[in-house]
Amino acid sequence: METGSARTPPPAPADAVRALRRARDARLSGRPAGAAPRAEIDASWSRALRSGVDPERAPDGALMEAEEIEHERRSTALGAVIPSLREGLASFVDVTRQIMVVTDAQGRVLWRQGDRSVLRRAGGIRLEEGATWTEPVRGTNAIGTSLAARTPVRVHSAEHFVDVLQSWTCAASPVRDPRDGRLIGIVDVSGPESTFHPATLALVDSVAKLAESEIRNRHLATIERLRSVAAPILCRIGGRALAVDTHGWLAAVAGMPPVDRLPLPKSLAAGRVWFPSLGMCRVEPLPGGWLVQVVDGTSQNASDGPPRRVVLDLGRAGQPVVHVAGPVGTWTQRLSPRHAEMLYALALRTEGCTASELARDIFGDGTRTVTVRAEISRMRRHLAEVLAHRPYRFREGVDVEVVHPEEPADLLPNSTAPVVVRARASARNS
Repeated sequence: METGSARTPPPAPADAVRALRRARDARLSGRPAGAAPRAEIDASWSRALRSGVDPERAPDGALMEAEEIEHERRSTALGAVIPSLREGLASFVDVTRQIMVVTDAQGRVLWRQGDRSVLRRAGGIRLEEGATWTEPVRGTNAIGTSLAARTPVRVHSAEHFVDVLQSWTCAASPVRDPRDGRLIGIVDVSGPESTFHPATLALVDSVAKLAESEIRNRHLATIERLRSVAAPILCRIGGRALAVDTHGWLAAVAGMPPVDRLPLPKSLAAGRVWFPSLGMCRVEPLPGGWLVQVVDGTSQNASDGPPRRVVLDLGRAGQPVVHVAGPVGTWTQRLSPRHAEMLYALALRTEGCTASELARDIFGDGTRTVTVRAEISRMRRHLAEVLAHRPYRFREGVDVEVVHPEEPADLLPNSTAPVVVRARASARNS
């Protein structure tokens, strides 16, 4: 099997290309083939046949909506390392007149860049943002085959299963999240078959590994930030407790032996949760992770009940923060301008609101519910204990206070959200 460290074979000569096409035609008709492709290509052709891919049909299919693409970009760890991927591949794709493509774990194109003429040509085969490039959709191709085989793959010319793709060459490598080993996306370089370069696969695989290394370093920095928040809390509450990030990696521990990682349920939420290794625990959100208290004779009542107070501090222009006061202490979360707008709208709508109503408050457009749901989901990673949904609102029993700036015009001064604009106008006229 070909990998980034293996020697990349030269492009197939014309007679080899014809032999590959005859071999594929024989496979399609069920006749014995005189020649066989490389092992990983042969396996991919078999998967394409089982999936019912039509080799004579040009790639088509619906594209993701722009809002969905943007949501996926923000949701994946790949988003943070896109600058490094671009830096590692930009000069190469420019010189060789190819393009860089980055997909998510479902083979959906989230980013692409490179030679403008090749980008236009790639649009003709739907190699564009929002398109899906898995094998069941596109047949044998570097992105889909790398996803299926979980290994770096080169697919050149007639090795593609679909006819219209046989004028292309591509090399792709998977990117795994070092925090849990999960495959999170594919890095690919593609271009017309004449742009083949023997070093492409090795370069793509090396850049993918550099991206994994950067994700690992960012994770370690996140653990350090979480530790700085959690350590004083653990000192105060006593008993057996630990702080872990959203993947279960340990940041701090008290009253018990440390572990490298605590396996977390897939749908972890604040409240009482049973952990096989710890027993019954009380779970509360922290910025970037979770506080897990073992419920026993000394800590059973230490964290009963939700946080009782939320202070949305908008008093300092450009520095919105939220302070959450709970049974185990107070912690602070800095807010993006968009999240500050949303929390402000929810603070005004004490009865709660739908996604459409919140979209009108923030964007002036009730149809932008996809963006609203995506942003609420992001906020609930850190504020799940104080935010509820269906409808969206602050939870019952939570005391919410909004700290306004002294000058009404300084209320989120760069915001154009209708709910903020109305509040400024109302304050000026009162």
